[in-house]
Order: sequence, then structure tokens, then C-alpha cells
Amino acid sequence: MDCHVHLMPERLIAAIRGALTDDAGWSFPHPSTQGEMERALRAAGVERYCALPYAHKPGIARELNAWVAERAETSEMVVPFATVHGEDDVGAVVNEAFEAGARGLKFQCPVQELAPDDPRLDPAYELAAEHDRPVLFHAGTAPLFEDSPYVGVEKFRTVVESYPDVRACCAHMGTFEWEAFVDVLADHDNAFLDTCFAMSSAVGEAMAFDPASVPDSVFERHSERILYGSDYPNIPHSYVSEREHLLSRDLADDVYRDLFHDTAERFLGER
Repeated sequence: MDCHVHLMPERLIAAIRGALTDDAGWSFPHPSTQGEMERALRAAGVERYCALPYAHKPGIARELNAWVAERAETSEMVVPFATVHGEDDVGAVVNEAFEAGARGLKFQCPVQELAPDDPRLDPAYELAAEHDRPVLFHAGTAPLFEDSPYVGVEKFRTVVESYPDVRACCAHMGTFEWEAFVDVLADHDNAFLDTCFAMSSAVGEAMAFDPASVPDSVFERHSERILYGSDYPNIPHSYVSEREHLLSRDLADDVYRDLFHDTAERFLGER
């Protein structure tokens, strides 16, 4: 299972890619339409993926969530997530999305200018607890957000501690503050990390981070709370490189089963 895939309307994907090209100089070799994406993922051995939208401005979340839900109806691969903007009617939008089948929430904190501990999101977390739905955040500073006031380990920790019944995941292993985010895992059973982008064998071509700086012991100790994700299709490197570095490590078979499948099911509340 790939727990970090962006399935969104073509116009929105194109805008995101344009922004990343302008800000970071990246180019994108991967298709962005559902059919082509799923053929590529299936060829890579992916059985299911979490489809993560995010609303960069108010007023679009409802339509975006409905679009993702509709795509899930046509594909057994899609695990639909939903999003909401802080200036929306947060409780109403999230409740509607959960009633329509959304399996979790996604927040791209720096782009949405919405910190994890923003009190406007409290209704979303309350509904997530009530419906047993997880939340996935881009709450770390990588790759371009070291100066953003909307990210950081303490903002993530506040949510984890305030809502112990909500499973909360930080994307990108929490880079560049990965050590501090791993400490949150050690202290809180409802905290998770995903591997996307930061653990790619090609990550050094796109940002100043060495995945080898994260020792094997982190995955061995916390495999039940670390899950594989890729950020596909908005990655400037090959899909295989997202797994290449992880698979080059000398980890036990049960650790790999956790990383690539079982922990995703735990995060989704399926086991």
C-alpha cells in the first residue's frame, strides 16, 4: 500500500506542479490522470493507495472531496481522503466528507497556511475521533518550508496530545526535524510517520537530506507506526527510487511487512 498519493483534478495538479517548478526547479516525469497513475502503480506492485487532496484556498474543499470520493467508486485501489480549509465551515465540510466515505483527512499545512494546532481545526479532529478516521499532515519543514510558521514538531505534538483517540501522521518522516518527530512516536501510540520523498534514494537531487542519516534502528523500533508513502505523482524522480533506499537496508521481513502494508492498515483502523 502506498499511503501518500495525490489524486486531484488535472487543473489543480498542473497548478501544484507549476508552483514546485517555479520554487524548486523540479520537473515531473509521471502521469497525473487516474487511469495512467493506477497502471503505473499497479505495475510497481501497489494494491491500494491513499488519495490525498488538499484545499489551498477556502471554498473548494467540498467539490474536491466529492471528486475524490467519485474516483474511489470507480477503482478498488483508491482509499479516499478529504480535506478542509480553515476558513470553511470546518465541521460541516468534514462531516459531509466522512458521510460520503472519506477514510481520513489530509492537511498540507504550509501551503494551506494552517498549522496542525490551529483551533479552527478542532471540529475536524473531534469528528475524526468520533468516526475513527486518521489525519495526515505535512507538518515538517522539508523540502521548502523551514521559515514557515505553520509547521514544526511542537504543533504536531499538540494535536497528538490533545486528541489521543485520533491517529495522526506526519509526512516525509518529519524532515528536517526527523529526530524530534521520532521522539513523538516513542511517547505517543497515536502518532505515525510516513516515508514519502525523504526516504527516496534520489532525495539528495531535490533537497539537502541524506536518508541514510536515519538509522535502521528507527524502523526496527517503530515499524508499527512508520508507513510507506511516495508523494506520487508529484515527485521529480523515479517511482522505484521511493522504495530503493528502504529496500537496500538490512531490515527484518516483519519490519518490511509493517512498512509496506500492515502499518497502513493500522493507521486506517483496519487492524
